[in-house]
Amino acid sequence: MRTTGQGRTIAALLALTGVLCGCTVQGADGKGGQGSPVHIEVPGSTASSSAASGSAAGDEGGGRDEKGRPGTPPPAAPSPARVLWSPGASGRDVRELQARLRQVAWLFDGPTGTYDTATEKAVRGFQGKRGLPVTGRVDTVTWQRLLRMTREPGRWELYLMGGQPADAPDPRCLTGRVLCISKSSRTLRWMIDGRTVSTMAVRFGSQYTPTREGVFRIYWKSRHHVSTLYDSPMPYAMFFSGGQAVHFSRDFAARGYAGASHGCVNVRDEAAIAELYAQVRKGDKVVVHW
Repeated sequence: MRTTGQGRTIAALLALTGVLCGCTVQGADGKGGQGSPVHIEVPGSTASSSAASGSAAGDEGGGRDEKGRPGTPPPAAPSPARVLWSPGASGRDVRELQARLRQVAWLFDGPTGTYDTATEKAVRGFQGKRGLPVTGRVDTVTWQRLLRMTREPGRWELYLMGGQPADAPDPRCLTGRVLCISKSSRTLRWMIDGRTVSTMAVRFGSQYTPTREGVFRIYWKSRHHVSTLYDSPMPYAMFFSGGQAVHFSRDFAARGYAGASHGCVNVRDEAAIAELYAQVRKGDKVVVHW
C-alpha cells in the first residue's frame, strides 16, 4: 500500500512538471498506442496576445513613427486675418481709414465716411505695395501696417470735405428767419422760427482775414458776383457785413478745409446753396457764433 501511494505521487509530480515546462505530451489511445500530440501553453505566456494588442494600438493611435514612438501632430493651419471694413461699410472708422490713406498718398478724395470704389482701389494699392494679400478689404494685418505708417488724424482731417454734424444752434437763432453759422462745428443752419430747414458745411477766413462774428442782416444778394478786390467768382453771394458774404466756393469744393476764404463764409455744396439762395430774403438775420 505504501509503495503504491509513493508511486502515484511521483507520477503526479512528473505530469505537473511536463505541464509547467510547456512540453508536448503523448495521449494514449484506447488500444494502448500513441495518439496525436497535444500542445499545451504554459500559463502566463502572453507573447502572441501582446503583439496583437500592440499592433491594434498602433493602428488606433495613428501618429507613430516607424519604431512605434508617438509622432508629432501636424501643425494647425493659421487662422485668416479678421476683416474690419469692406466695400459698402460706412461710419467714423471708415473716415479714419480714408484719412490715413490720404496721409500715405493712396487716396486723394474724401474722407467721405463711405467705403466706396476709390477707397477699395486705394486699399488694393497699399496691400500690393506692402506684399500683403490684395483683397481690397481691410483686415487686421492691413490695418496694423497702416497704423504704423501714419498718425492719428485730427477732426478736420476726418471731415476735410464736410459731413460733420452741426452743434446746437445759438439762442439768437431760435426766432425768425436766420442763417445760424457756427465756427465750432463749421456748419450753417438755415432756420425759420426755431426749426432747421437745411444744414451744410461751411469754411471761414484765415487768421489774417477772419470772418466777423455777431448778429447781422442780409443787405444784398448777387447771383453771379465776382470779387472786385480779389477778382475771384462768388456765385450765389448773400452779403451780410461789408464785403463778407455767404457764397459758393469752387476751391472749397475741390480742397475742403485744406484752404480758407478771405473772410467770407464759403459753401462747398452748389446744389445746397442754390436752394438756400432762392429762399433767403433781404433783411433775414445772420448769426455767426462759436
